Amino acid sequence: MTDAALEAIPAEECYRLLATQEIGRLGVNAEHHPLIFPVNFAMDGTTIVIRTRVGTKLAAAEHANVTFEVDEVDRSTRSGWSVLVRGVAEVVGEEHRAELVARTHGTGVEPWAPGDTGHWLRLVPHDISGRRIVPGELPPAVDPRAYL
Repeated sequence: MTDAALEAIPAEECYRLLATQEIGRLGVNAEHHPLIFPVNFAMDGTTIVIRTRVGTKLAAAEHANVTFEVDEVDRSTRSGWSVLVRGVAEVVGEEHRAELVARTHGTGVEPWAPGDTGHWLRLVPHDISGRRIVPGELPPAVDPRAYL
């Protein structure tokens, strides 16, 4: 019988895993609480690029410390991974160097949500960590009648 294990993921692999996904969660402090928003994103090297609209998320993230998380889970094997990024967010606008604006737009992030999503955020990581759940032998199935 093998036991499930929790393994740390090296930073380089964390960035590789981020690049395989397009949906993550952005954590900001706003309205006196931590808030978490699902966002679609792309990578520019090790920088996370998000395209969004005006609102709580954009206002709270402007030059703020934020968190960003992406994960993938396989329920059938009870395995998966999670990557957590801590960093600073910056709204990218016309006041930035043309090269930075072009690189940001060049990531090709296309929002899933409708509306005016012409605003761009870059999340510059300060710290990245990841964990992987390696499956072990699954426990025996529970008979639902046992709870009656």
